[in-house]
Amino acid sequence: MKEFKSVAYMSLALGMLIYAVPRLEIGHGLTWPAVFGIVWIGFALLVVAAHLHRILGVDEETKREMARVRRFSRMQREQWLGRKVRMLSSKK
Repeated sequence: MKEFKSVAYMSLALGMLIYAVPRLEIGHGLTWPAVFGIVWIGFALLVVAAHLHRILGVDEETKREMARVRRFSRMQREQWLGRKVRMLSSKK
């Protein structure tokens, strides 16, 4: 479902780009409308790139690595806590 949403939103952003780019006044020097057009195109391309990144699953390996690091950190905390509990219970 998430990939479908990304594909739909990316298609919508590309459609906006295709529709709007010919209507933007970009080639008339450095004016406020030209600056707006450049910034607008930049943001639209950023949206397309973000959805493409999600569709391609580039960050799946990073998610797996972060999950492994979290498991290791949790194991270390449990071991540390176990040592502290044993130390406190042996003092009584």
